[in-house]
Amino acid sequence: MITIKNKRQFAKMAEAGRCVAAVHEAVVEAAEVGVALKSLDLVAAEVISDWGCQPSFLGYQGFPAHTCISPNEVIVHGIPGDYRLAEGDILSIDAGAIYGGYHADAALTVPIGEVDEESARLIEVTRQALWAGIDQVRAGKRVGDIGHAVETAAAPYGYGVVHQYVGHGIGRSMHEAPQVPNYGPPGKGHKLRTGMAVCVEPMFNLGTPDTVTAQDGWTVATADGRRSAHFEHTVAMTDDGPVVLTVSDLLTARPVG
Repeated sequence: MITIKNKRQFAKMAEAGRCVAAVHEAVVEAAEVGVALKSLDLVAAEVISDWGCQPSFLGYQGFPAHTCISPNEVIVHGIPGDYRLAEGDILSIDAGAIYGGYHADAALTVPIGEVDEESARLIEVTRQALWAGIDQVRAGKRVGDIGHAVETAAAPYGYGVVHQYVGHGIGRSMHEAPQVPNYGPPGKGHKLRTGMAVCVEPMFNLGTPDTVTAQDGWTVATADGRRSAHFEHTVAMTDDGPVVLTVSDLLTARPVG
């Protein structure tokens, strides 16, 4: 578990966060109908290199790409391959970068062209759940407060909240303690404190929360084949509250609330 002890450490993680944000901007711009997912991974690789960072994902436990790119029913860990985007798809883009030994990690889901109302709502509710969770990333709170806020956002819509994959601490390693579930009772779990950094990472499915893993050992999809949305930010806890590091401009990453 990392504790950000000084401004130099914070600056390194913030630079990794800005790189991840730049990856998202470039990949979203390139994600058009007819584009192959492996082409989007090449875009991400170029951005990470240009920023003087290293990819968090490439080679991690054998993962073969710079990004996890997950269309439609794929929840997480999609390997970008030959699939070409089609009108009406939704696409989750998960990216991580390392700068000066510190990681940042973020994900978002975007529509490809015009999508149906059900998919658009799923994306927006999952995005709102991310920010509801981030608002709980404050010293003295517990990870259960984050999970409860995320789960509460899903409840009115009957979405399946994925339990098998969760948020996490982050710092010198991409995945550190504590785990940050997207569910659970408030006031329970690991206590948060200033200097910690965590990834809040809601994953909502239109149907069942159950998952299946493909034969490649990585690609995780919904068990019923219905669509899923995924959002994530790296968040540092400061004396003034949560600061989101994986945004395009840290001037906009002020404490929320």
